[in-house]
Amino acid sequence: MLHYGVHPTNSDSMTYHADPLDRTLSLAPMMGCTDRHCRYLFRLISPHTLMYSEMIVTGALLHGRADHFLQHQDDEPCAVQLGGNEPAALATCARLAEQAGYAEVNLNVGCPSDRVQSGKIGACLMAEPALVADCVRAMQDACTVPVTVKTRIGINDADSYGHFSHFIETVHGAGCRIFIIHARKAVLGGLSPKENREIPPLKYDYLYRIREDFQDTSFVLNGGIKTTAAALELLPGTDGLMLGRAPYADPWLLADLECRLWQQPVPERLEILAQYTDYMRQQMAAGEPLKHMARHLLGFFTGIHGARAFRRHLSTHMFRDTATVDWIDDAVKLSGIDQQARVFGLAL
Repeated sequence: MLHYGVHPTNSDSMTYHADPLDRTLSLAPMMGCTDRHCRYLFRLISPHTLMYSEMIVTGALLHGRADHFLQHQDDEPCAVQLGGNEPAALATCARLAEQAGYAEVNLNVGCPSDRVQSGKIGACLMAEPALVADCVRAMQDACTVPVTVKTRIGINDADSYGHFSHFIETVHGAGCRIFIIHARKAVLGGLSPKENREIPPLKYDYLYRIREDFQDTSFVLNGGIKTTAAALELLPGTDGLMLGRAPYADPWLLADLECRLWQQPVPERLEILAQYTDYMRQQMAAGEPLKHMARHLLGFFTGIHGARAFRRHLSTHMFRDTATVDWIDDAVKLSGIDQQARVFGLAL
């Protein structure tokens, strides 16, 4: 079944455009994680994964340095996630994102943090489906790339399938044809963001039901996917999977899925590290501190003997003002990982 994105021209007529992006596998937007350096590294590991930026609030683009926040390099295809609740502001930011080369603009309707709640954006918007619909219309009128919505299945006590279906129906009516569903409700005012990723029960059946009810729409599943086996089991019932904390802690989960889904050869870890090291040198020459890039390597050798020693050495030195890329090589040597690579190889 072919699913479509929508670009409405007016309330009575809509022009349909085929979604050009492969959504089989995507890396979730994660605050403090999926910056441009992280996405560059993960692109080296996984050629097919659709990358998402951290959430960028509209005010940062409209009143700050938009070129800084929207900067990216060799991470395509990449989507930008926006946080906001004003249609006009979101429309302007969607246009800026498309001009910056992003392949999709995503609206955050799922983040439950206190900061997001104070701005009445993120998961709070589930209580105002008509406003979300207005935002989607404005964004679609402002750009030609797909406009998508990442949402929970409910908030607080408004977590029945009826509530969820009404939200999807309302936003669908505005032209949205691609939803990323974090299959948990959000508890506002009672749980931390971390607890909101773990405590509310997963309800994958909501996605299966909504997918049957809206067969012209793509639904990507997010939440609780931690292993290759789980991903492969869930994928046939969805239009794609979005993984977050699990691959950030162990990026080679994505490499394994690349191998299984696209029959790609497994990359050599030290070869990928060498390419990322070259990137870090280039960025440092342009004034970027090592710590902003090296932190994404803390999970790079997860599951390999010596990974703890690598993390310890890296985390001890990367925050120093005098830190250089040489500390990365030192961490590999002191952990003994380079010796293992020579003897056994480190494909995975």
